[in-house]
Amino acid sequence: MKNKIAEFRKKQNLTQPQLAEKAELTSYTLIQRYERGLRTPGVDIAIRLARALNTTVEELFDIDD
Repeated sequence: MKNKIAEFRKKQNLTQPQLAEKAELTSYTLIQRYERGLRTPGVDIAIRLARALNTTVEELFDIDD
């Protein structure tokens, strides 16, 4: 599953640590891993990221059929 986390984050002029704080994540290294596609967030974290980026989960993640 591809994501647009970096794209949305950069549009809002947020750093990875700032996004992690806004999404209430314990470490910005999770943001790095999500953006690189090394990890896929669970549903609860995907929702928190979408809310922190003022978008929807559907817009933030490309779900392959």
